Amino acid sequence: MQDRKIAIQVSHLKKKYKLYAHNRDRVIDALGLSRKPRYTEHMALDDVDMTIYKGETVGIIGTNGSGKSTILKIITGVLTPTSGEVKVNGRISALLELGAGFNMEYNGIENIYLNGTMIGFTEKEIEARMDSILSFADIGEYIYQPVKMYSSGMFMRLAFAVAINIDPEILIVDEALAVGDVFFQAKCFHKFEEFKEQGKTVLFVSHDLSSISKYCDRVVLLNQGHKLGEGDPKEMIDIYKQVLVGQYDPDAKKGTAKVPERVNKAPVNKETLEYGSLKAAIVDYTILDNQGNPNSTIMKGTGCTFRMKVRFNEDVKAPIFAFTIKNKYGVEITGTNTMFEKAFLEPVSKGDVKIISFRQKVDLQGGEYLISFGVTGYEGENFTVYHRLYDVMNMTVVSGKNTVGYYDMNSKVTIEDAGSRQQN
Repeated sequence: MQDRKIAIQVSHLKKKYKLYAHNRDRVIDALGLSRKPRYTEHMALDDVDMTIYKGETVGIIGTNGSGKSTILKIITGVLTPTSGEVKVNGRISALLELGAGFNMEYNGIENIYLNGTMIGFTEKEIEARMDSILSFADIGEYIYQPVKMYSSGMFMRLAFAVAINIDPEILIVDEALAVGDVFFQAKCFHKFEEFKEQGKTVLFVSHDLSSISKYCDRVVLLNQGHKLGEGDPKEMIDIYKQVLVGQYDPDAKKGTAKVPERVNKAPVNKETLEYGSLKAAIVDYTILDNQGNPNSTIMKGTGCTFRMKVRFNEDVKAPIFAFTIKNKYGVEITGTNTMFEKAFLEPVSKGDVKIISFRQKVDLQGGEYLISFGVTGYEGENFTVYHRLYDVMNMTVVSGKNTVGYYDMNSKVTIEDAGSRQQN
């Protein structure tokens, strides 16, 4: 990494906001009419460091209020930091919150020129890119209407089309792809792949963890204004999931999952991530093949059973049992739970032991997969994790025929002779 060029350098970044209970307090404070502060301070960012190298695609994840959007706005110059420093090497194109950088009274064409000029392009340079922008936006005659008349989908199409077609060296996107139909989203992600191939830098915030896992080289995890960690997408996503349920322990180490009653000795991942309140504990787990034998190698097209044994250490009103399958990149391929399946919605008592089996046909493409097990539930309106074992074991799917994507659709192909007509 030392020889790579830095695109964005964030050093000891802090952003402090003054929060007022009433507008009159803001006026009194601005006029200096009170000796005592009439506000509370909120640190949106607190001593955050971050280095992004040219050519990387980096994701930023975190709960609402963690500082994700704030740091992007400071990097793009929309906000001024309270302290700290940001250095940017390269021309930035940013797609932040809906409406940023657009004049709602201007039509689409006028806004294209406005945005291009703000970034530093001449009118001739904007004209040279106009066809590409209009083609990507694909909003037809609406391009000549004031943007205040646009739907959120049309607005985002135009904003994204401008952002990616002005030849940026650094593209910054804040949750923008949540807007728009699936075809537009696919087109945007295809552009991400093109940018990666061209060696450009992409920094984006998203709650779509599958996209984060698939497209990012690294991930930065923020929580309540602090940088909780950065690194491999899969690792950061696992930590983020713990943060979401309030069960992240920074001192916990991977590979310490304890399953003292295990009977089936299937290979266990030494990097298993385990957490939970342990009101219920997963004490055994395995994969059974089509003959009912413990076996982590499954033939594609056959049936298998994901099974776990759970001991309850306290009364639980309505436990939810789950399993998940990920690929080796950490992308969740599929999974289910007893709540989705409406299979078990009953209370259990302290000391009860349950064996849960998920039986199904395996049509995954051949390859290696990671299996996770969990038991969760709701206490009042609060979602609670009793015990989770992330990526605790692997499953190998053996296939003689792989098709496109993650699953085989088991297509049945027929070809009929429709006849031919001889032309004179």
